Amino acid sequence: MIVLVRHGETDANRAGLLLGRADPPLNERGRQQAAATAAALRHEVAPLILVSPLQRTRETAQLIGDATGTPVTVDERLIELDYGEWDERRVADLLLDTVERWRADPTFAPPGGESLAALRLRVAPVAAEAFEQAADRTVIVVSHVSPIKALILCALGLDDGYAWRLRLDVASICRLGPGPLGPVLFSFNETGHLH
Repeated sequence: MIVLVRHGETDANRAGLLLGRADPPLNERGRQQAAATAAALRHEVAPLILVSPLQRTRETAQLIGDATGTPVTVDERLIELDYGEWDERRVADLLLDTVERWRADPTFAPPGGESLAALRLRVAPVAAEAFEQAADRTVIVVSHVSPIKALILCALGLDDGYAWRLRLDVASICRLGPGPLGPVLFSFNETGHLH
């Protein structure tokens, strides 16, 4: 089984800002969410934990590692989408026609940033490797909204455009596993552990 975890809340998330390569810590609520997520995953036996290099994911992953007694391994490929000049801006502040173009074209990149198509190329090997490693243990991936969506779309063989139709809350859990015809999405955007 592959367990995909989005990091807990930061002040930038709470403010509705695009948060790509900026590196703020979790806020108090985010730390509580990460602790609740760790408690929900504490029964995973000696999982492999892979994490983005950014602070908000490392804080979340460390709590999961502590709960499961497992070390955390940083994987640079799991870093959030690079929003370039749009980092720490609200989508609502961008020009509507630009946002519409971004959502319609997976090869479109924000100025100085990264496209969804480029993100997919970056995370596709992670998905393949995680499925190989998940044959004999759980692989927990702690990352960000865009890489998690891309991992799911890669696994299911779906187009990058579907990313805009998936809502993924902070500190949520998704689960992918093997099926008779390939990877299966067992759950998406689990948040019951946060209540």
